[in-house]
Amino acid sequence: MIITAMGSWNPAPGRLLEWHPTPAAQARAATAPVDSTPPSFLQEDHMKAAWAARQRGDVHTAYTGVATEIDGDVDTAAMSRALAAYVLRHEGLRCWFEVESTGVVRHLTEPEVAEFEALDAGESTDDDEFQRYVRRRFSTEATADVWPGFVIGVVSRPGSFTLYYGADHAFTDGGSQALVVSELADLYALEIGGRAPKPAEAGSHLAYAAEERARAATYGPDSPEITAWRDIFTRHDGSMPRFPLDLGLAPGERAPVRIVERHLLNAGEVAAFDAACKAAGARMSSGIFAAVGITDFELAGTAEYFGITVLSTRHHGDYGQSQGWFVNFAPVAFEVAGNEKFSDVAALAHSGFEQAKQIAEAPVHAVLGALAADGTLGSELAVSPNMLSYIDFRWFPGVGRDADTRAKHFTGEGSTSNASMWINRDGEHLYLVAQTPDTDTAAASVERYHAHLAHVLETIAREGNYALSLDHLVQEPAGAGHLDH
Repeated sequence: MIITAMGSWNPAPGRLLEWHPTPAAQARAATAPVDSTPPSFLQEDHMKAAWAARQRGDVHTAYTGVATEIDGDVDTAAMSRALAAYVLRHEGLRCWFEVESTGVVRHLTEPEVAEFEALDAGESTDDDEFQRYVRRRFSTEATADVWPGFVIGVVSRPGSFTLYYGADHAFTDGGSQALVVSELADLYALEIGGRAPKPAEAGSHLAYAAEERARAATYGPDSPEITAWRDIFTRHDGSMPRFPLDLGLAPGERAPVRIVERHLLNAGEVAAFDAACKAAGARMSSGIFAAVGITDFELAGTAEYFGITVLSTRHHGDYGQSQGWFVNFAPVAFEVAGNEKFSDVAALAHSGFEQAKQIAEAPVHAVLGALAADGTLGSELAVSPNMLSYIDFRWFPGVGRDADTRAKHFTGEGSTSNASMWINRDGEHLYLVAQTPDTDTAAASVERYHAHLAHVLETIAREGNYALSLDHLVQEPAGAGHLDH
C-alpha cells in the first residue's frame, strides 16, 4: 500500500458498479433509535465542523479512501455478501449522527441493515471524468449524518476489477484504511470459495468511545501528562507549531490543498538509516523526527524542534483490526541547536518522542480543556498545528498479499495553512506525502524543505551520521524557538 494523492489514482476503464443498501435497509437505518454511547472526542469535533461547513455551503472533503486491483471477473452477489459481513464485524459502521443544540447524537442501526445490492452506474472511459465521478460520490455519500457513512464501488472489466472504498473521517483513520482493503478482499475471496485468512475478531469503536470519555475524566490539571503539555507549550509562547518556512499566507489565512509526494530512501538506504538510528540509541521513528528537526534548524534556524504527532490508541483494547478513529495527538519537542551531529540529536529526539507516547495516554481533549482553563493556549485552540506522522506499513496484517501490495490510500483535499507531512516506510522505500497550500511561495518553500530533508536522510544512510551546519540558513528566522528569539 502507498499513500498518494487522489488525483494519482486512475484505474483502467471499465463498467462502474456501486453498492448501496437495499431500500428496506435504508428505511430501517433512517429510523434507527438514539444510542446512549457518546461519540468519541474526535468524532464530536469532526461532526460539528462538518455541520458548520455544510451551513457555509462548502464541499465535503473530510473523507479518506482506498483502492486496489483484484484478479478475476467480479461476482456482484459475493461482493454484496462480503460487504454485509464487513459491516456486521464493525459496530461503529452501523452508526449515523446528527448535530443538535445540546451536542452530537449517535444513532445505532440494527444488524439487519447490512443488506446491500449492486447498481450499474455506466461506463468509465476517461480519467478526468472518473475523478469527477468518484469525488462526487465521496463528497455526497461518505458523510456521517446519513447511513451508511461509507461508499464502495468497482470498476469492472473482463478478467479483473478495481475495488474502492471511502468513508467519512468520523468512521476511519489511516490505520483503518490500511486494514479495510485487505479485509474486504479476504471476505470477498471467502465468498467466492477462494483461500483467504478469516479476519480476526475486532473490538467496537463504541466501546472505545465510552472508554475514552471515562479515561479523560481521570486526568486533572496537575496530572503529569497535562503538566508535560503545559511545559512544552509554555516554552513556545503558547503557540501551535507551524511550518518553519514562508508559505505565502497571511496569519490565519488558508489555501486549497496541494498534495506533494517525494521518494526519500530506497530499501537499502532505509536499512542503513535504521542502523544509524540504532547506533545512536534511537528507534527509526525518533530518527525521522531528528532529521526533520535538523532540517528546521538548518533552513530556518529553529533551535528546538516542536511539532505535533499522531499516535495510535488501539492498544487501549481489542482494537488491532477494528474500523474507527483510534488516534491521539501529542507534542514532540527536543533541542537541536548546540549539537554537532545527527547521532546527538537522535538521542534527544528519542527522549522527546518517548515522552510524547507517554503523555498521549491522556486524551487530547482533556489536555486542551485544562490548557484553555489556565490560559496556556487561549486563541491557539482554534489553530490547526503543523503535524508530522510516521507509519511503518510493514507491520499491517495484509502485507505481502496482492490486495495490500496493489493498494492506494488517499484523502479528501480541503484547505490548509500548514505543510504537514506523513512519512511512511514499507518494504520498498521511505517516502513522504504532504498537504501543502497551493501557492507559488509554498511550492518553492516546500520543494526546498523536502529536498534538504532528503539530503539529510541520504547523508545519514550513506555515512552513518550527519554534521549540522547553518550554511543553508538564507532567510530571516521568525517565530518562537528560533535563534534570534
